[in-house]
Amino acid sequence: MEVNEIMKLIQAVSDYGLTSFELEEGNIKIALKREKETVIVGGTSSPEPVIQVSQGTGILQTGVQKTADGTGGENNSEKNNIGSDRVVTSPLVGTFYSAPSPDADDFIKVGDLVKKGQVLGIIEAMKLMNEIESDFDGVVEAVLVKNEDVVEYGQPLFRIR
Repeated sequence: MEVNEIMKLIQAVSDYGLTSFELEEGNIKIALKREKETVIVGGTSSPEPVIQVSQGTGILQTGVQKTADGTGGENNSEKNNIGSDRVVTSPLVGTFYSAPSPDADDFIKVGDLVKKGQVLGIIEAMKLMNEIESDFDGVVEAVLVKNEDVVEYGQPLFRIR
């Protein structure tokens, strides 16, 4: 795919207000998605992720939609403080899966003993399944995400003691 074609795609995504776009060239597969705009009114609800395409530059920018009080929730030290320095974080943005298949048992549960390198979960990104391995030997103290949650880069997933 040429740079000109990529720029045209970026412009089209922006012009039509699409929130998602996928493209596969082998046997051609195209998926477009447009979701309703969400307005968050007051409270401490979770901020919605926002993706913006800068007109004409082709640069994707990500951010967090501000809540009505203007905080956006990202800089809450209480939210970021998870009480441990032995935390396994997400290496990429995607969908978290706690088991290898929908009918299988979870890879791990709170209280399980884990070894460094042991698979704790899977993150699906662009139809690729990425195994998330433990960085530590220890006991699972907390699972900080639920099955099929969308996770962000650097988001804490597990706490190990």
